[in-house]
Amino acid sequence: MSAPTTVLSSATVHEAAGRTGALPSAIKPLHPSMHLEAAAFPVKAPPGDNLWLHRAVYAASPGEVLVVDTGEGFEYGYWGEILAEAAIARGLAGLVIHGGVRDSARLVEMGWPVFAERVCIRGTGKDPHGGGELGEPVVIGEQTVRLGDLVVADADGVVVVPVERIAEVQRLSAEREAAEADYLRRIRAGESTIDIYRLP
Repeated sequence: MSAPTTVLSSATVHEAAGRTGALPSAIKPLHPSMHLEAAAFPVKAPPGDNLWLHRAVYAASPGEVLVVDTGEGFEYGYWGEILAEAAIARGLAGLVIHGGVRDSARLVEMGWPVFAERVCIRGTGKDPHGGGELGEPVVIGEQTVRLGDLVVADADGVVVVPVERIAEVQRLSAEREAAEADYLRRIRAGESTIDIYRLP
């Protein structure tokens, strides 16, 4: 996957992809300035257990973002400062988790992108016999996330683009942003949104 030449926004990518790929809106950045644009490394973890996240930090390749399905075990803090430091040392791009994190103030200070369903202080176990998977597709909300899919995340939310559509969606996103820049120019020049969008 070639690196995008511009910073993509999640809303633009979602629209450019045909309004597909959005993860549940409850998944938000710990700070609105956080942004992600990276290839996905899917992780499936048992509810209330973060052993597979420790394993994922060392299984994923530098530049990938961990995308974690916790089996809807939301009321746990699966990730904190220690795992974030380990992920930074490995060169990982960030974390998207359909579950909770803790040490949230410290994670914000670190500046490493974390997108989570919630913040929760409740601790997790580490069962060596617990079922989990690394690098295999996961389903979060209505969206399947596969290894290598493009993840774009910012203050508005998280969207996933299938690997085979990345180049197409990047092109369409750039076209949308150029069109919207022109709309803004026209609005500032006095045109109405009714006329620009040809609304009835």
